[in-house]
Amino acid sequence: MNYRTPAGPQRIVCLTEEPTEILYALGEQDRIVGISAYTERPPEAKRDKPVVSAFVDGSLKKIQALKPDLVIGFSDIQADLARKLIANNLNVLIFNQRSIQEILEVVVNVGRLVGRTQAAHELVSGYITNIEAAQDRAAKRGVRPRVYFEEWDDPMISAIEWVSELIDIAGGEDIFADRSRGKLAKERFVQPEEVIRAAPDVMLASWCGKRFDRASVDARPGWNALPAIAHGRVFELSSAEILQPGPACLTDGLRAIERALTADGTR
Repeated sequence: MNYRTPAGPQRIVCLTEEPTEILYALGEQDRIVGISAYTERPPEAKRDKPVVSAFVDGSLKKIQALKPDLVIGFSDIQADLARKLIANNLNVLIFNQRSIQEILEVVVNVGRLVGRTQAAHELVSGYITNIEAAQDRAAKRGVRPRVYFEEWDDPMISAIEWVSELIDIAGGEDIFADRSRGKLAKERFVQPEEVIRAAPDVMLASWCGKRFDRASVDARPGWNALPAIAHGRVFELSSAEILQPGPACLTDGLRAIERALTADGTR
């Protein structure tokens, strides 16, 4: 029997957006045969690749029909879907990155999988340069506004670790930074009274999967006295930019946070 040197997976299904964006950034998009319905970046991905999954679940029939040699997913939330795919003899790789350093590691690991380690290191170097530039700008401004980030409204969920880190990089102070390292969403639950006591100067919101409802926030009892609301410093951020633990949050997501923290309040 003749054997050949492995060239990495040739038919990849991406169950979330970040491996898709990484592979496109590496010029390896031809390996992608299926993507998530929530994929927004790059825009051509949804145009060119078939959708086979949502986030929590996906179509086993569609995924099997694509004959993937690797399925890449993210987080414990996709555990049931991963279990179903594995039970049907598919190769599955689940990343569970929560911090910026872990996101950078995922970029390099995906690069290694497709034989583009050097290119992945170059991508990471660019992301680090972008982060350091934002840190320098924040240091020059000096003032660090207190920030409340809301990922969901009922129950109220505060920033996950990479978002909290991005707030710090952009020059803010996450009022619930201590909770951001919780691996599970329930570890980041907060109560309205806690936000009132913390009196954030800025509120950032990116409700995962639905539009931010500013009117409902204004109507929360006692919240009209929050500096963020009183001074009109409440900003919605794109989930595709800030809640995707890949290139998006390290580039456009970081810039969006920086713009919000330096913007004047409006009513």
